Amino acid sequence: MENIIEVKQLMKSFSNKTALRNVSFNVKKGETFGFLGPSGSGKTTTIKILTSQLLHTAGNVNVFSKPLSKKKNASMMKRIGILTDNSGLYDRLSIYDNLLLFCKLYGVSKKRIGQVLEQVNLENDQNTVVKELSKGMKQRVTLARAIIHKPDLLFLDEPTSALDPVNTKHIHEGLRQLNKEGTTIFLTTHDMTEAEELCDRVAFLHNGEIQALDTPQNLRLHYADSGITVLLKDKRTISVEKDETGAEQIYQFMKNGELLSIHSNEPTLGDIFVKLTGRVLS
Repeated sequence: MENIIEVKQLMKSFSNKTALRNVSFNVKKGETFGFLGPSGSGKTTTIKILTSQLLHTAGNVNVFSKPLSKKKNASMMKRIGILTDNSGLYDRLSIYDNLLLFCKLYGVSKKRIGQVLEQVNLENDQNTVVKELSKGMKQRVTLARAIIHKPDLLFLDEPTSALDPVNTKHIHEGLRQLNKEGTTIFLTTHDMTEAEELCDRVAFLHNGEIQALDTPQNLRLHYADSGITVLLKDKRTISVEKDETGAEQIYQFMKNGELLSIHSNEPTLGDIFVKLTGRVLS
């Protein structure tokens, strides 16, 4: 499968601080790739390098099979959508007029505005002036702006950090649909449930280095312990090993009608995050 992004031994230094060291990964066409890590681990720096907002210190970076140059490539940037903490919205204009400007910039029909407003759950607020919006609503407008031209590659830096559960679910549905239509998504998030639900693969970044990279399921299996937890009808919780003795114990619980549920002791992505970074999720 074609790689949309290829990064090899990427390094980035600021004065006497190294933000990224020997970072290597690829993002396949059509996948949603999660780039996870604590605040200050280098996630946003990586996005800024991949979107030509920062120059890297060393290493090789290809986007759409072409190396990044010192000058922004206009044709390449039109294939990219970006949502970061810097919204770039025009506060005195309405939501609709903000999106109309970007339709003109990308040569997109203004009919697209209604579609993206529905995707971000703002179809009834299009005439509201941006300066009157809540932080969460501004975030949704910024996402609408990022996807207005149906980009081939979409960078999302904490896209649902200011949203309530209802709007988060709505955004997730819109991102899944966008992904089905062919957009490759590069996602950073502190929400490990969001990463599990959306991402085909995830990379854990800590202190500027990738500590692990795989599918969520493979990572959970890799870091799982050897036990199985059994919940009995009398509410007792018992751990058994994944071996012949454990199988016999489970069989006896089933035979005696005591068994309520069984599950293997696989960690969540949140558990793996804490294990790899030593940081508690906030």
